[in-house]
Amino acid sequence: MWAFGALNIAPLWSGAVTGGLMLAGFVWVVLHYRLWVYQIRADAIYLERGVVTHVQSLVPYVRVQHVDTSQSPVERVLGLSTLVVYTAGSRGADVSIPGLKPEEARDLQRRVKELAIEAEGDDAV
Repeated sequence: MWAFGALNIAPLWSGAVTGGLMLAGFVWVVLHYRLWVYQIRADAIYLERGVVTHVQSLVPYVRVQHVDTSQSPVERVLGLSTLVVYTAGSRGADVSIPGLKPEEARDLQRRVKELAIEAEGDDAV
């Protein structure tokens, strides 16, 4: 008899756990996108990000190889884009700036590209 009573409680308990996990996931996503700060400086791109681990990156324009914009399916639905910066000596993207409006991402792409071309004559840091 006790086993049957426990089975009646299990759906309530599992629903509460599932709801709690979904809420925690939503909070994580919101914090993940809100805790991105970037600056386009005179000589480099500065980026701060992180929820649990705080990361600061500085990418000199003389290291920039190319700059892309991308949209995941979720970003497309939400009307957002990501700026992706590739640098010399790396296998993948060194800097990604998510959560941008598509026009803002394209303008930023153009600006970083222009600054990288201007910095071509400078020595790498």
